[in-house]
Amino acid sequence: MAKPIIEINLERLKNNLSSIKKIIVKNSILAVVKADAYGHGVIPIAKTLEQSGINFFAVFTIYEAIELRRNGITSDIIIFERLSKESFKLAIKYNIIVNVSWYSDLELFKENNSKNFNCPKYHFKIDTGMTRLGIPYKSSEKFINNFISSTNLVPDGIYTHLSTADEGDLSFAIKQKNRFDKILNSLKNKINFKWIHLSNSGGVTNIDNSNYNLVRVGMLLYGALPSDSLKIIPKIEPVMNFKGEIVLIRRVKKNTPISYGGLYKTSKSSNIGVIQVGFADGMPREWFQRGYVSWNGKKYKICGRICMDQFMVNFLDDNPNEGENVLIWGKEGNNYISIEEISKDIGLNPYNLFTAISDKRAVRIIK
Repeated sequence: MAKPIIEINLERLKNNLSSIKKIIVKNSILAVVKADAYGHGVIPIAKTLEQSGINFFAVFTIYEAIELRRNGITSDIIIFERLSKESFKLAIKYNIIVNVSWYSDLELFKENNSKNFNCPKYHFKIDTGMTRLGIPYKSSEKFINNFISSTNLVPDGIYTHLSTADEGDLSFAIKQKNRFDKILNSLKNKINFKWIHLSNSGGVTNIDNSNYNLVRVGMLLYGALPSDSLKIIPKIEPVMNFKGEIVLIRRVKKNTPISYGGLYKTSKSSNIGVIQVGFADGMPREWFQRGYVSWNGKKYKICGRICMDQFMVNFLDDNPNEGENVLIWGKEGNNYISIEEISKDIGLNPYNLFTAISDKRAVRIIK
């Protein structure tokens, strides 16, 4: 049976890590592997990174962290989700660092202290302008001082999240950075934070990180750019190849309508290939208008709307064989389609495309 193919190249992952290290020499890396390592498969990704010297991982939920622990990851792990009683208890059990991101989180620590129970290590998250999770920066100094005096627990770290670090206009990111620096200056003689972090993949190259000692790197590890506005671009390659199998080649006449709505019609007699991958597998439906696939070093137009389970390609007069694969995105031999190009064309960033891939019907190959 033909299945979508998700091919993961771990050598490229290691090479990407080496390239990233060259541009952030003074800082440690917090590898972001949430959402199944952005659709790449978290266990082989995390194991490869740990073997390559990464000793700090970030995920979103406590259950993502537990999955890493149960699969032998021993490095530090921080979760970004809003703290709850359940995640608090599990964080203690599995030695996970939590995220103090709202005033009421203090009560969980005080309750455990009152019962002489252990508490998890934690980082303060400061909201400097994202308006998501985080202690509002204007009240953060007072809250942090109160938190530490109430619990007598030393924080493991402090951080904020930039909302425009990968945009062309960095003025708001700089404003966020200045707000964060002001908080750090007010606390520097009182608290010695082990970890201070501000930048994500966009901020790694666009923002001065000299005041901090940790950077959160996600998208760059996987060989994709978070935007086209990075000042410095490390030498990276796509870790993922997304491919589909040709299940049928049929010759059709000129003006033959293809797929739902008949929006596409052939301009001449052509070989039409049916590829057994659809939007249910993560193939972006919007890509049909100007999109293409690569086969044998050449690019061929997607013809007609992408269906739930299949899509069609116009091979013109070329004759691929049934059972051969086309490249949807990635890099394989003389075939190359960047996910950034697709992203820009359809108005969805690479994060959306990677995490939309479903492996319910796909085969995942680790190289």
